[in-house]
Amino acid sequence: MSTSLAPQIRIPATYLRGGTSKGVFFRLDDLPAPAQQPGPARDALLLRVLGSPDPYGKQIDGMGNASSSTSKAVILSRSTRPGHDVDYLFGQVSINQPFVDWSGNCGNLSAAVGPCAIHMGLIDAARIPQDGTIPVRIWQSNIGKTIVAHVPITHGQVQETGDFDLDGVTFAAAEVALEFMDPADDGDAGGAMFPTGNVVDTLEVPGVGSFAATLINAGIPTIFLNAQDLGYTGTELQGTINGDPAALVRFEAIRAHGALRMGLIQHLGEAATRQHTPKIAFVAPPASYTASSGKAIDAKDIDLLVRALSMGQLHHAMMGTAAVAIGTAAAIPGTLVNLAAGGGVRSSVRFGHPSGTLRVGAEAAQLNGQWKVTKALMSRSARILMEGWVRVPGGIF
Repeated sequence: MSTSLAPQIRIPATYLRGGTSKGVFFRLDDLPAPAQQPGPARDALLLRVLGSPDPYGKQIDGMGNASSSTSKAVILSRSTRPGHDVDYLFGQVSINQPFVDWSGNCGNLSAAVGPCAIHMGLIDAARIPQDGTIPVRIWQSNIGKTIVAHVPITHGQVQETGDFDLDGVTFAAAEVALEFMDPADDGDAGGAMFPTGNVVDTLEVPGVGSFAATLINAGIPTIFLNAQDLGYTGTELQGTINGDPAALVRFEAIRAHGALRMGLIQHLGEAATRQHTPKIAFVAPPASYTASSGKAIDAKDIDLLVRALSMGQLHHAMMGTAAVAIGTAAAIPGTLVNLAAGGGVRSSVRFGHPSGTLRVGAEAAQLNGQWKVTKALMSRSARILMEGWVRVPGGIF
């Protein structure tokens, strides 16, 4: 039979919102045998599930919703690592290119991992209380870090509805508190929170300019710039940036040179297939603005402004992992994030993003003259949107 006539196969899957992202979640054991191992077969499957690569940029023939926040896949399995409940592997699926980026975590979907693991039967039933919260210890396989999700339980079931509001999400839901343990010291870039050894560097980008930059590995490798140095105020919404092709090209050039400086890539060309990391963001002192929903954000209610790009586009809110980077950098005196927030030692900040505000905390201390962050904390929410099976043509492997 021609591969184009091969019948569809169906694979158990759960579609969840986590924070301001959505993704298709799988149990590792439910994947077709060729896709249970890392490699081309797994990538081909996830690309087809999400509807990529799509030259139209719409992902009409898949589960993706044509944005970096919704073109995501997660694979869960019982953890064999001592002291952990579930292994969490995240794939950022390109929309218009044939690749899946496995280089980082998704902090937003991290909020959905605990609830989904319970839903999938990956957590021993005896551990689940009748009422209260259960700490689910998650091994984030992409970056080798521990996340603790405090999942609310009511009548023995995950509590998904509630009154916790999250800017960037239309409807309230139940709060899931997240602890990102030891979020810095990312081995992907030489095992250093600040891979250059500096809290601020001068980043030279040929043909673009020279910029003060904080290059940090915490939550996800991130390049922080000053909004003013880029000609921005920090109050921009998506249309201002994403509707300016020249600006996007400039940001990608800066990101590529930052990745090289951080040791994440060996030559500039690698940045094109490593779009998920590092992230690039720009910061500014507090200012009042109107969020994308029409909500008025008052300067006195925030500590600083942050705008971040993901997969080449300004994010509609804030990536969870970038929020971890923001909280970590804010806690360390002298970083651009810390300075934008007014300087000094801080245990938490509330920052303004295009959809509203978000509070993130970090526990930081100096050890032998070096700053160490033991955990970053923030709250998200999560909800199962659909469960059942996804179908893909059988000839894709």
